[in-house]
Amino acid sequence: MRTLCLTAALALLLSGCGANNTPAQVNTPGAPTSAKMKTLATGATLMQSRPPIDAISTYLDGFHFYSGDKNGQMEAHHYVTVLNDDVMQALIYDGNTADARLMGVEYIISERLYKTLPDDEKKLWHSHQYEVKSGTLIAPGLPDVADKALMKKIVNTYGKTWHTWHTDRDKTLPLGVPALMMGFTADGQLDPRLLADRDKRFKVDSKAIKAQRADIIAHPPVKGANAWQDGETYQLQRVKGAGEQKRGSTGFGPAEQLSGDGHQH
Repeated sequence: MRTLCLTAALALLLSGCGANNTPAQVNTPGAPTSAKMKTLATGATLMQSRPPIDAISTYLDGFHFYSGDKNGQMEAHHYVTVLNDDVMQALIYDGNTADARLMGVEYIISERLYKTLPDDEKKLWHSHQYEVKSGTLIAPGLPDVADKALMKKIVNTYGKTWHTWHTDRDKTLPLGVPALMMGFTADGQLDPRLLADRDKRFKVDSKAIKAQRADIIAHPPVKGANAWQDGETYQLQRVKGAGEQKRGSTGFGPAEQLSGDGHQH
Protein backbone atom coordinates (compact mmCIF):
# COMPACT_ATOMS: atom_id res chain seq x y z
CA MET A 1 0.00 0.00 0.00
CA ARG A 2 2.86 2.37 0.81
CA THR A 3 4.36 2.03 -2.68
CA LEU A 4 0.96 2.57 -4.28
CA CYS A 5 0.49 5.72 -2.24
CA LEU A 6 3.94 6.96 -3.27
CA THR A 7 3.16 6.36 -6.92
CA ALA A 8 -0.14 8.23 -6.61
CA ALA A 9 1.56 11.09 -4.80
CA LEU A 10 4.21 11.35 -7.50
CA ALA A 11 1.53 11.50 -10.18
CA LEU A 12 0.05 14.53 -8.43
CA LEU A 13 3.39 16.18 -7.80
CA LEU A 14 4.73 15.73 -11.32
CA SER A 15 2.63 18.50 -12.79
CA GLY A 16 5.22 21.24 -12.61
CA CYS A 17 5.88 23.43 -15.62
CA GLY A 18 8.62 22.25 -17.96
CA ALA A 19 10.70 24.80 -19.80
CA ASN A 20 10.06 25.83 -23.40
CA ASN A 21 13.62 26.94 -24.03
CA THR A 22 15.36 24.41 -26.29
CA PRO A 23 14.36 24.31 -29.97
CA ALA A 24 14.98 21.39 -32.30
CA GLN A 25 18.62 20.85 -33.23
CA VAL A 26 18.03 20.05 -36.91
CA ASN A 27 16.46 21.68 -39.95
CA THR A 28 14.27 19.09 -41.62
CA PRO A 29 13.83 19.51 -45.39
CA GLY A 30 10.31 19.80 -46.76
CA ALA A 31 7.66 22.26 -47.82
CA PRO A 32 6.02 24.45 -45.17
CA THR A 33 2.97 22.87 -43.55
CA SER A 34 0.01 23.67 -45.79
CA ALA A 35 -3.27 25.13 -44.58
CA LYS A 36 -4.96 21.84 -45.50
CA MET A 37 -2.54 19.81 -43.39
CA LYS A 38 -2.94 22.23 -40.47
CA THR A 39 -6.72 21.87 -40.70
CA LEU A 40 -6.47 18.08 -40.77
CA ALA A 41 -4.15 18.12 -37.76
CA THR A 42 -6.47 20.44 -35.84
CA GLY A 43 -9.46 18.22 -36.61
CA ALA A 44 -7.61 15.10 -35.54
CA THR A 45 -6.58 16.80 -32.30
CA LEU A 46 -10.21 17.57 -31.51
CA MET A 47 -11.69 14.24 -32.59
CA GLN A 48 -9.11 11.58 -31.74
CA SER A 49 -7.98 10.34 -28.35
CA ARG A 50 -4.30 9.76 -27.49
CA PRO A 51 -4.18 7.71 -24.28
CA PRO A 52 -0.46 6.76 -24.56
CA ILE A 53 0.49 10.41 -25.02
CA ASP A 54 -1.87 11.65 -22.31
CA ALA A 55 -0.26 9.17 -19.90
CA ILE A 56 3.09 11.00 -20.10
CA SER A 57 3.50 12.63 -16.70
CA THR A 58 7.13 13.54 -16.18
CA TYR A 59 9.77 15.64 -17.95
CA LEU A 60 13.43 14.86 -17.30
CA ASP A 61 16.48 16.49 -18.85
CA GLY A 62 19.84 14.74 -18.88
CA PHE A 63 22.71 13.62 -21.08
CA HIS A 64 23.66 10.52 -23.08
CA PHE A 65 26.67 9.34 -25.04
CA TYR A 66 27.12 6.66 -27.68
CA SER A 67 28.24 3.27 -26.40
CA GLY A 68 31.79 3.03 -27.71
CA ASP A 69 32.10 6.75 -28.48
CA LYS A 70 32.48 8.73 -25.25
CA ASN A 71 32.89 12.06 -27.06
CA GLY A 72 29.54 11.59 -28.83
CA GLN A 73 27.63 13.40 -26.07
CA MET A 74 24.29 15.17 -26.24
CA GLU A 75 21.46 16.56 -24.16
CA ALA A 76 18.32 14.43 -24.08
CA HIS A 77 14.82 15.56 -23.17
CA HIS A 78 12.82 12.67 -21.68
CA TYR A 79 9.01 12.59 -21.52
CA VAL A 80 8.20 9.74 -19.17
CA THR A 81 5.21 7.47 -18.57
CA VAL A 82 5.05 5.52 -15.31
CA LEU A 83 3.79 2.03 -16.21
CA ASN A 84 4.01 0.59 -12.70
CA ASP A 85 6.21 0.80 -9.62
CA ASP A 86 9.07 -1.00 -11.40
CA VAL A 87 8.84 0.13 -15.03
CA MET A 88 8.80 3.48 -16.83
CA GLN A 89 9.19 4.38 -20.47
CA ALA A 90 10.35 7.61 -22.05
CA LEU A 91 10.15 9.32 -25.40
CA ILE A 92 13.36 11.24 -26.01
CA TYR A 93 13.48 14.50 -27.96
CA ASP A 94 16.28 16.84 -29.03
CA GLY A 95 14.45 19.81 -27.52
CA ASN A 96 11.43 20.81 -25.48
CA THR A 97 9.48 22.93 -27.97
CA ALA A 98 6.52 21.85 -30.07
CA ASP A 99 8.76 21.17 -33.08
CA ALA A 100 11.32 19.06 -31.19
CA ARG A 101 12.48 15.98 -33.07
CA LEU A 102 11.82 12.55 -31.61
CA MET A 103 15.27 10.98 -31.34
CA GLY A 104 14.84 7.86 -29.26
CA VAL A 105 13.32 5.87 -26.44
CA GLU A 106 14.44 4.78 -22.99
CA TYR A 107 13.08 1.94 -20.88
CA ILE A 108 13.63 2.38 -17.15
CA ILE A 109 13.37 -0.50 -14.69
CA SER A 110 13.91 -0.99 -10.98
CA GLU A 111 17.01 -2.54 -9.49
CA ARG A 112 14.90 -5.56 -8.54
CA LEU A 113 13.95 -6.24 -12.16
CA TYR A 114 17.41 -5.44 -13.46
CA LYS A 115 18.88 -8.18 -11.29
CA THR A 116 16.63 -10.74 -13.04
CA LEU A 117 18.02 -10.00 -16.53
CA PRO A 118 20.37 -12.42 -18.32
CA ASP A 119 24.02 -11.41 -18.08
CA ASP A 120 24.29 -10.51 -21.78
CA GLU A 121 21.18 -8.34 -21.51
CA LYS A 122 22.50 -6.48 -18.47
CA LYS A 123 25.36 -5.11 -20.60
CA LEU A 124 22.91 -3.04 -22.68
CA TRP A 125 21.72 -1.06 -19.66
CA HIS A 126 23.19 1.85 -17.72
CA SER A 127 22.76 2.94 -14.11
CA HIS A 128 21.25 6.23 -12.95
CA GLN A 129 23.00 6.65 -9.60
CA TYR A 130 25.53 9.23 -10.78
CA GLU A 131 23.07 11.14 -12.95
CA VAL A 132 20.79 11.69 -9.96
CA LYS A 133 23.42 12.32 -7.30
CA SER A 134 25.48 14.69 -9.49
CA GLY A 135 22.53 16.93 -10.33
CA THR A 136 23.04 16.42 -14.07
CA LEU A 137 19.60 14.79 -14.34
CA ILE A 138 16.89 17.36 -13.61
CA ALA A 139 13.10 17.54 -13.61
CA PRO A 140 12.42 21.07 -14.86
CA GLY A 141 9.61 22.92 -13.12
CA LEU A 142 9.20 20.63 -10.13
CA PRO A 143 9.35 22.09 -6.61
CA ASP A 144 12.10 20.75 -4.39
CA VAL A 145 9.88 18.33 -2.48
CA ALA A 146 8.59 16.73 -5.67
CA ASP A 147 12.05 16.62 -7.22
CA LYS A 148 13.42 14.85 -4.15
CA ALA A 149 10.62 12.25 -4.14
CA LEU A 150 11.07 11.59 -7.85
CA MET A 151 14.86 11.29 -7.72
CA LYS A 152 14.67 8.90 -4.77
CA LYS A 153 12.57 6.72 -7.04
CA ILE A 154 14.94 7.00 -10.01
CA VAL A 155 18.36 6.87 -8.36
CA ASN A 156 18.64 3.06 -8.26
CA THR A 157 16.94 2.35 -11.56
CA TYR A 158 18.52 1.23 -14.84
CA GLY A 159 17.93 2.49 -18.36
CA LYS A 160 18.13 0.91 -21.80
CA THR A 161 18.30 3.69 -24.36
CA TRP A 162 18.19 3.64 -28.15
CA HIS A 163 18.52 6.76 -30.26
CA THR A 164 16.89 6.46 -33.67
CA TRP A 165 17.71 9.96 -34.93
CA HIS A 166 21.24 11.12 -34.23
CA THR A 167 20.38 14.80 -34.23
CA ASP A 168 23.88 15.77 -33.12
CA ARG A 169 25.19 14.41 -36.43
CA ASP A 170 22.32 13.96 -38.88
CA LYS A 171 21.01 17.50 -39.27
CA THR A 172 18.26 16.84 -41.81
CA LEU A 173 16.68 13.39 -41.53
CA PRO A 174 17.09 10.25 -39.37
CA LEU A 175 19.80 8.17 -41.04
CA GLY A 176 21.45 4.84 -40.34
CA VAL A 177 20.63 2.28 -37.67
CA PRO A 178 19.60 3.00 -34.07
CA ALA A 179 22.41 3.55 -31.57
CA LEU A 180 22.73 2.21 -28.04
CA MET A 181 23.34 5.04 -25.59
CA MET A 182 24.94 5.10 -22.17
CA GLY A 183 24.85 7.39 -19.13
CA PHE A 184 27.68 9.09 -17.27
CA THR A 185 29.00 7.50 -14.10
CA ALA A 186 31.60 9.91 -12.66
CA ASP A 187 32.85 13.49 -12.65
CA GLY A 188 35.08 14.48 -15.55
CA GLN A 189 33.18 12.52 -18.20
CA LEU A 190 30.48 14.96 -19.34
CA ASP A 191 31.74 17.96 -21.31
CA PRO A 192 31.32 20.86 -18.85
CA ARG A 193 30.25 23.14 -21.69
CA LEU A 194 27.15 21.01 -22.30
CA LEU A 195 26.24 21.15 -18.64
CA ALA A 196 26.86 24.90 -18.35
CA ASP A 197 24.72 25.60 -21.41
CA ARG A 198 21.88 23.45 -20.06
CA ASP A 199 22.03 25.07 -16.62
CA LYS A 200 21.96 28.53 -18.17
CA ARG A 201 18.89 27.81 -20.31
CA PHE A 202 16.96 26.26 -17.42
CA LYS A 203 18.22 28.78 -14.88
CA VAL A 204 19.39 25.99 -12.55
CA ASP A 205 22.63 25.26 -10.72
CA SER A 206 23.56 21.59 -11.00
CA LYS A 207 26.06 21.96 -8.14
CA ALA A 208 23.31 23.25 -5.86
CA ILE A 209 21.02 20.43 -6.99
CA LYS A 210 23.79 17.95 -6.18
CA ALA A 211 23.99 19.36 -2.66
CA GLN A 212 20.22 19.12 -2.20
CA ARG A 213 20.32 15.43 -3.14
CA ALA A 214 23.27 14.54 -0.92
CA ASP A 215 21.10 12.47 1.42
CA ILE A 216 19.52 10.38 -1.36
CA ILE A 217 20.76 6.82 -0.89
CA ALA A 218 22.37 5.34 -4.01
CA HIS A 219 23.26 1.66 -4.16
CA PRO A 220 26.44 0.54 -5.93
CA PRO A 221 25.63 -0.31 -9.56
CA VAL A 222 24.75 -3.96 -10.08
CA LYS A 223 27.45 -5.94 -11.90
CA GLY A 224 26.82 -5.93 -15.65
CA ALA A 225 25.54 -2.35 -15.96
CA ASN A 226 27.69 0.33 -17.60
CA ALA A 227 29.57 -2.39 -19.50
CA TRP A 228 31.58 0.25 -21.36
CA GLN A 229 33.58 0.80 -18.17
CA ASP A 230 34.88 -2.75 -18.54
CA GLY A 231 35.76 -2.22 -22.19
CA GLU A 232 32.59 -3.88 -23.49
CA THR A 233 30.70 -1.66 -25.93
CA TYR A 234 27.86 -2.67 -28.21
CA GLN A 235 26.16 -1.21 -31.27
CA LEU A 236 23.88 -2.51 -33.99
CA GLN A 237 25.28 -3.45 -37.37
CA ARG A 238 23.40 -3.83 -40.63
CA VAL A 239 22.99 -7.52 -41.44
CA LYS A 240 21.04 -9.29 -44.14
CA GLY A 241 18.11 -11.29 -42.90
CA ALA A 242 16.17 -10.94 -39.67
CA GLY A 243 19.16 -10.92 -37.33
CA GLU A 244 18.41 -11.55 -33.66
CA GLN A 245 14.67 -11.18 -34.28
CA LYS A 246 14.42 -14.21 -36.58
CA ARG A 247 12.27 -17.02 -35.22
CA GLY A 248 12.09 -19.87 -37.70
CA SER A 249 10.40 -19.23 -41.03
CA THR A 250 10.34 -15.62 -42.13
CA GLY A 251 7.55 -16.17 -44.67
CA PHE A 252 4.09 -14.71 -44.29
CA GLY A 253 1.86 -16.84 -42.12
CA PRO A 254 -0.13 -16.75 -38.89
CA ALA A 255 0.85 -13.64 -36.94
CA GLU A 256 3.23 -14.44 -34.11
CA GLN A 257 1.41 -11.92 -31.93
CA LEU A 258 -1.82 -13.93 -32.27
CA SER A 259 -0.28 -17.39 -32.12
CA GLY A 260 0.68 -17.27 -28.49
CA ASP A 261 4.37 -16.42 -28.88
CA GLY A 262 3.61 -12.71 -28.76
CA HIS A 263 1.73 -12.96 -25.47
CA GLN A 264 -1.33 -11.25 -26.95
CA HIS A 265 -4.37 -11.51 -24.68
